[in-house]
Amino acid sequence: MSEVSNPKDKFADVPVRVRSWGYIVLVLAIAFVPQITSWLFVCWLTFQGMREFMKMFVPNFSLALPFAIVLALLQLILLTYCSYSGYLFWATLLCLGIGLFFWLGQKTAMGAAIGMTFGTAACLLAFSQLAFVRAVEIHQNEWMGLRLVAYIIVLTELNDVFQYLMGKFFGKRKIVPRISPNKTVAGCIGGIGLTVMLSNILGYLLLPFGDFIRFSLLGLLFGVLGFCGDVLLSFLKRRTGVKDTGTLIPGHGGLLDRIDSLLFNAPVFYGLICWIEMTNL
Repeated sequence: MSEVSNPKDKFADVPVRVRSWGYIVLVLAIAFVPQITSWLFVCWLTFQGMREFMKMFVPNFSLALPFAIVLALLQLILLTYCSYSGYLFWATLLCLGIGLFFWLGQKTAMGAAIGMTFGTAACLLAFSQLAFVRAVEIHQNEWMGLRLVAYIIVLTELNDVFQYLMGKFFGKRKIVPRISPNKTVAGCIGGIGLTVMLSNILGYLLLPFGDFIRFSLLGLLFGVLGFCGDVLLSFLKRRTGVKDTGTLIPGHGGLLDRIDSLLFNAPVFYGLICWIEMTNL
């Protein structure tokens, strides 16, 4: 007769994970208060994220540390001296160049080279959008960017919390069992539903535009995109045989394990802000 597992066991990791989520939100929020530290923090995200991507795709690369440092410095140079269009141009060239470097120069497999191209794009083109959001000024309000950053970071990270907790309490049917066996239909739907509610609360407190319908649509969009970013990283980890991208955050793993939901949310949010500004909506 098989032993019946203790139902409390599945909640054993909840306190440490929720506590770590709180620390993550706090650190992210503080780091973006002065605009200059937002650039430096994005450079650190680039450095740490690239190290973790190399751990997945080119684990035997001997120059991983200096390579990540150089990429972080290039990130700082681009953020400091380039316009947004110029930034996109040079960052895209860097992504393609690094992919070619690993494929032709290091003779890595095509899959690893593509993975490093994607990893560089995530570190440069995705995480950098947080710095661009921080620099936004609406109605000549220099603190508006901070409010916008607070909205997308809190919404994205708490979306992860909501999906995790809803899955723990109510999840039974797996949603993507071959990629991420811990994710459930109830966790996904329940978490996104709570994210829509949170989006309305944060929207009325922080955003200079919108109403119930718009805030709800934003919550739905970023809840779904956050889930997609999480699943995408889970897919990459499964393909490369990596359980966690690192050990930086207790109860969570590496940096990428916890900010993967920003891969899509940060650039899409900045694009929406630019569109709203241009159309005066």
